Amino acid sequence: MQGDDPGLLGSGGEMTDGGKIPYTRPSITDVEIGYALDAAAHGWGEHCYDYIERFEKGFADHVGVSHAVSTSSATGALHLGLSALGVGPGDEVIVPDITWIASAAPAVHLGATVRFADIDPVTWCVDPDSVESLITEKTRAVVAVHLYGNPCDVVRLAEICEKWHIALIEDAAEGIGTVAGGHRAGGLGHFSVFSFHGTKTVTTGEGGMLLTNDRSLAESVRVLNNHGRAPGRAADFAPERIGYKYRMSNLQAALGLGQLERIEELVARKKQILELYRERLSGLSCVRLNMCRDGDSLGAWMPTVECLEPTGISNQYLRTAFLDGGIDARVVFPSLSTLPVFRLSADVCPVARGFAVRAINLPSYHDMSVAEIDRVCTVLRGAVVGHARLR
Repeated sequence: MQGDDPGLLGSGGEMTDGGKIPYTRPSITDVEIGYALDAAAHGWGEHCYDYIERFEKGFADHVGVSHAVSTSSATGALHLGLSALGVGPGDEVIVPDITWIASAAPAVHLGATVRFADIDPVTWCVDPDSVESLITEKTRAVVAVHLYGNPCDVVRLAEICEKWHIALIEDAAEGIGTVAGGHRAGGLGHFSVFSFHGTKTVTTGEGGMLLTNDRSLAESVRVLNNHGRAPGRAADFAPERIGYKYRMSNLQAALGLGQLERIEELVARKKQILELYRERLSGLSCVRLNMCRDGDSLGAWMPTVECLEPTGISNQYLRTAFLDGGIDARVVFPSLSTLPVFRLSADVCPVARGFAVRAINLPSYHDMSVAEIDRVCTVLRGAVVGHARLR
């Protein structure tokens, strides 16, 4: 398995041991490069959608859904999907309090009100009980985020959404390789969105995908994503409605197709890195790594450490220790309800607010060596021990 050799070369050919350890970078091989070169040389005119169509079909088949629309980002995909559902002013959309702001921003752009649900203290994903407590007659959708590749309880959320006749949206931007309730992430919601950003397990540089089993919704999204023009009317400059343009290029799709052909390898390596961290940190009782419910499977996009109470260790303290050790670790997403743009009361989402200041992401790029993983663990262990001595 690539990465087991402590002296493994980095993706650029340089030795990484002893130098700065980045928190992420993609794994690109001759497979992806070959497709991208072919798209650059021949993917024009009547062939300008060839790789897009292959990538969309291949990814839909992988997740197990009927329809896929490639986009420029997961954010754009979510905007398109919510717009196709008719979400707008006067509506409410429930979003977990811990997620990247892209999970909430499209609803705001459409004029809806975002309501923040607390997270489950074990999975770090949105708590179904908190979601149900927020549902009103104005609620149109729930956005379920598979945070850092941790499986969200989409089965229970689907039951809640069906009960209240609202749409369940799976934000699987970080969920490639994740299995929840017997379904691959993105296969259960009314629609789902994925990200292929350069940090993700599968990348197109920038890019995303909307998946759904609802043919009508998929057709609406395709119209919206083409400035309001129906497919097959590229020469018609009179759109049916005001739309958007969040389309993926053929060049990006070519790169994505190469990544898709390696998806099992890429996911397996992410899972292996998480387990290597788990083995090495098993004796450190005051921290814990990504967890999920029995029967689910972690996609392991981003190994994350939460410092348990009552240690009092903050993620900013750990980040400083990592940076001093030449390791580029990043703190987890903030509690969105604390951001000035939302200005919510201090008693909202207490679990999420605690997690936001105690957890930090660990480096996990595909060709990371065992020696580098050991180095990260050594710095983390030293920081925890050092903090205990200061108390």
